Amino acid sequence: MVQKVTATHCYRTFLPETQGGVEQAIFQMARGGGEVLSLSSRPGSFELDRGLHVRVSRRWFSIKSMCFGPGLILDMWRSKARVLHLHFPWPFGDIVYLLAGRRRPLIVTYHSDVVRQKWLLRLYTPFMNRFFAKADRIVATSEQYVKTSEFLKRWKHKVSVIPLGIDEDALPLATESDLERFERAYGRGYMLFVGVLRYYKGLEYLIRAAEGLGSRILIAGVGPEERRMRSLVRDLGLTNVEFLGFVSEKEKSALYQLCGAVVFPSHLRSEAFGVTLIEGLMAGKPLISCEIGTGTSFVNQSGVTGHVVQPADVNALRCAMLDLIDNQGKARDMGLAARKRYEELFTGKVMRASYQKLYREVLGCDEGEVV
Repeated sequence: MVQKVTATHCYRTFLPETQGGVEQAIFQMARGGGEVLSLSSRPGSFELDRGLHVRVSRRWFSIKSMCFGPGLILDMWRSKARVLHLHFPWPFGDIVYLLAGRRRPLIVTYHSDVVRQKWLLRLYTPFMNRFFAKADRIVATSEQYVKTSEFLKRWKHKVSVIPLGIDEDALPLATESDLERFERAYGRGYMLFVGVLRYYKGLEYLIRAAEGLGSRILIAGVGPEERRMRSLVRDLGLTNVEFLGFVSEKEKSALYQLCGAVVFPSHLRSEAFGVTLIEGLMAGKPLISCEIGTGTSFVNQSGVTGHVVQPADVNALRCAMLDLIDNQGKARDMGLAARKRYEELFTGKVMRASYQKLYREVLGCDEGEVV
């Protein structure tokens, strides 16, 4: 039996404090034997999953989602892992590696280009170039992102592609009480958005597309855009858009089971992949997403597992939702295709096997060699 290579992952936030797609992806990569270093207002250490140890340093402050906490430097220095696995973008994490990496092999999963903070990018570029020069391998989550990222093109000789994946048990079975509660409140067949409410999620366009839809849109999640989006719903006088706030994993499972489609209107390249889309595939639901030149259109095959529309296009979003509402047979067929695509490409087992192979390559280990 091949012994697993354990790695230390490092990212600015992690479960259970935050529940974004990157955090879910790191959990899937590290579960079963690994370590995660992160920052939080509540420092400490704990075991999140069997064999997955989490060490959290105090977060001193944040600027534009960039968290800082010097205690992380010492945590990385002390880490006994032979492979360090960092997740980009997070400038402070890059600095931590440069100070405390101790020449250990470095894997960088490239989740997104820096899209919004252009002025910070100019200041950060010298550190970023030094960081990527030290990386043994840069992992993109889709071929589409490699082809459309000007930054990744410069480091193409180091780039590997490993799609994200999640295990079936990432969404626990919904309880009967949750199913009954959500069905009483919202019925079945609603359009569902799940995710952190951020600027690049395209929620404004989804909300505007609710006018004249004739179906509920449920928005599950919290985030910095929540207040503005709630104000927009009030200003438009909409009665078919509802904010659910934070939902537990079991509640999320119930929402997926009862929905008619999963809508993912992200309109900027900050959305590189979309774990919510994988969850929709796993639940056997048709998807609606936007063509933004990233992995979202790799997960969601237009015309097969759902609809891919132009970004920031209210009418296109509305038409895609209406098509699935009015054509239940098509929606059912797309849902079946979605489930099949999940089983073939996006399980956590497939992703972890790919990373294990990569870890062994950068360590120079044969497949059967104990590490």
